[in-house]
Amino acid sequence: MEATELKACIRTTSGKGPARRFRKEGRIPAVFYGQGAEAIHLSVNAAELLKIIRAKKENVFIKLMIDGDNSPEKLSLLKELQVEPVSRRFYHADFYEVRMDHRLTLDVPLHFTGIPVGVVNGGELQHLKRDLKICCLPSVLPDFIEINVTSMEIGDSIKVQDIPVPDGVSVLDPGDVGVAIVAIVKVSVPQAEAAAADGAAKAEGAAAAAGASPKKGDAKG
Repeated sequence: MEATELKACIRTTSGKGPARRFRKEGRIPAVFYGQGAEAIHLSVNAAELLKIIRAKKENVFIKLMIDGDNSPEKLSLLKELQVEPVSRRFYHADFYEVRMDHRLTLDVPLHFTGIPVGVVNGGELQHLKRDLKICCLPSVLPDFIEINVTSMEIGDSIKVQDIPVPDGVSVLDPGDVGVAIVAIVKVSVPQAEAAAADGAAKAEGAAAAAGASPKKGDAKG
């Protein structure tokens, strides 16, 4: 498990006014909390936090280096990050305490490798699930879980119960939930071709009607 350091300052003021000042200075309000621990109100550098997230988007472990605290190093997990909808700037961050002797419950991304045999034969690989909910100690938390789909034929599927996970990792998703399937590709006739075929059929029908023999009642003298 890797943790990236991030400097933080204890925040002694709260409210919209101080929060706006923090953001103008390039910092964002934040809070650090955990089970049985009193919440610590902080501010962190927005640009530094963005750099960490870009380097590792999933399950970011951060060692908060808190200025002015008796225990300056706090191992944490970025639990929630609020973003302004228009400007896309960071608005507020929540850091959750990570203890090495306590199990975590997290969603870990699934990485699919290989090209299924069924795809080579004309099928299509469909992803039904992109992550897996697991529970484990921080020391064995995987960055992702790999699934090799090379041997999948058309009609084959993979369920949660089929996914191998590292030792010490428990899967919390139901085992019968589908993860991936190689499906038959449905060929649809484009609308333009369908319209052309319909027009041709109507033209043939009209031509046949024009060449038909007249009825007895229509025959002249």
